[in-house]
Amino acid sequence: MHGSTRPVFLNLLQIRLPVAGVLSIAHRVSGVLLFLALPLLIGLLELALSGEAGFARVAALLHGVGGWTARFLLSWALLHHLLAGVRYLLIDADLGVQAPLYRQSAWAVLAGAPLLALLLAGGLG
Repeated sequence: MHGSTRPVFLNLLQIRLPVAGVLSIAHRVSGVLLFLALPLLIGLLELALSGEAGFARVAALLHGVGGWTARFLLSWALLHHLLAGVRYLLIDADLGVQAPLYRQSAWAVLAGAPLLALLLAGGLG
């Protein structure tokens, strides 16, 4: 018999992913968030286009802490997905594949997307 057949407990909090791995997971999360937000965004657009009262209701929903949080999360998801997608396209074209560059570009996306989202979410209010 080779080795133990007992299940292995993986503590996900102790696994240290490289920055590119964290970026990859965040890219997937942002894509899922954007996909799941589509029905809500379409509903808000429909309500806003229904007339003055609907527009005022959507404007009221997007103000306040909840509205700011939603704007920030969706802005982050969109910007992260866009920036990471451009990074992956450049890597597919053999640009930025070298060791220091792929780490730096991953950090740039991970830091840049939330900073840009803060600017965008604050600017929309």
